[in-house]
Amino acid sequence: MTSATPSARPSTHLSEADLAAAPAVVLRGGTVLTMDPQRTVLEGADVLVVGQRIEAIGHALPVPEGTVEIDASGGIVMPGMIDTHRHMWQTAVRGYGADWTLTQYFVWNYLEHGRKFRPQDVYAGNLLSGLEALEAGVTTSVDWSHNLHTVDHADAAVDALEEVPGRFVFAYGNIQAGPWEWSASPQFRDFVERRMTRSDMLGFQMAFDVTGDPAFPEKAAFEVARELGAPVTTHAGVWGATNDDGIRLMHEHGFMTPETVYVHAASLSDDSYQRIAATGGTASVASESESTCGQGYPSSWALRRHGIPISLSMDTSVWQSADIFSAMRSTLGSDHTREHHEAQSANQTVTHLAVRAADVVEWATRGGARALGMESVVGSLEVGKKADVVLVKNDDSPVMFPILNPFGHVVLQAQRGDVHTVLVDGRVVKHEHKLVGADLGKARRVIEETVEHLRSSLGEEEWVAGMNPEIPESKVLDNPYTYTEYADSSTHTR
Repeated sequence: MTSATPSARPSTHLSEADLAAAPAVVLRGGTVLTMDPQRTVLEGADVLVVGQRIEAIGHALPVPEGTVEIDASGGIVMPGMIDTHRHMWQTAVRGYGADWTLTQYFVWNYLEHGRKFRPQDVYAGNLLSGLEALEAGVTTSVDWSHNLHTVDHADAAVDALEEVPGRFVFAYGNIQAGPWEWSASPQFRDFVERRMTRSDMLGFQMAFDVTGDPAFPEKAAFEVARELGAPVTTHAGVWGATNDDGIRLMHEHGFMTPETVYVHAASLSDDSYQRIAATGGTASVASESESTCGQGYPSSWALRRHGIPISLSMDTSVWQSADIFSAMRSTLGSDHTREHHEAQSANQTVTHLAVRAADVVEWATRGGARALGMESVVGSLEVGKKADVVLVKNDDSPVMFPILNPFGHVVLQAQRGDVHTVLVDGRVVKHEHKLVGADLGKARRVIEETVEHLRSSLGEEEWVAGMNPEIPESKVLDNPYTYTEYADSSTHTR
């Protein structure tokens, strides 16, 4: 290697071709959150990426000839964030269900209009979702793809994932059929053989839920997953949908494993949490969703009590922001709220918070890698690991200085617009706040076609009604502590 000064090329105004052709990339002079087991923080440090991997981390690093140099001073360099549960296909109807309850979500997607999605509509949602994930610094996403009512839909979903330069895990599911049905079909087996290469760029899970039916029909799907060597990701502890009976059945039949990811886990008993902890499973907390939709209280506070490893997820942009900065912020807030509430209910005062900002950053990075069995590959900035790297820096934002507590800054101050540079597998996919090589025009076009298809299929009245669910009439109780108008208040006695 040669010294940094003569050999590095500053990144300003470099073309996409220059970035693609560079033999190495160095991020210079940033505050580096390594998220290694010691959570080491280095001030004014460099991260050198050569090929697909992190070559070195330190100060004033020498670099190879032709290295692209990115000025990270005044910014935070951290591992790429990991979303362990995102219904990417639903991005085609971003924000449509802003005022939904979970029941309305189930009715619209499961019972009524989900089956109207064509393969090209699943493709459109996945394409846009993959791009927006990278734009927000999410380098690995689990595509919880549970509307694959034909294998053509599955092929379309994977086509989109392979088109986006991110790291993905494809979680195959089908809400239009029982998992014991679709997992037994020859078409599903053929798809797995054809498309699931199990590389660290495209992993594979099976995605289905366990209803608690004493007959345990899901057993057949678990057996298929075991035969295929596929981890299972399941919505567990969702109020009114999945409960302790499902966890008990999984445990009694031997299908709770360290590879299993329990999504939400928000309305379970201590017995269920103990079963998850004893079998080494992990949880995917989607606190922004849980706070809004009614799955149960965001579960990090309960998971911590039982020592269950935590990862973070966004769930769906039909409601939420699909932004892991929001996930970190809402998780920290909900955990603190519950801690204070539990203490005050016992007439106590919290003087030292149990969960710190650094914990939540870990859940968003290393925690996600652990949940996906990828901790040796990504999730932290360590020499030899794959180079999934994010630079949070915005010289034009008054919110990005001073950076005094870098973990707190990531969780409570920064936002997706502050993501300056993103590398996935050593490749620069976002730089100077813009995606590199992304065809947003194509993404916009296919999304518009999907929206037009759905809107015309539903009809204008039904389309508008779906976005604006009516509030049923309810009786207002006669309560003396409300501003109730009385014809003659003197006639009322207490």
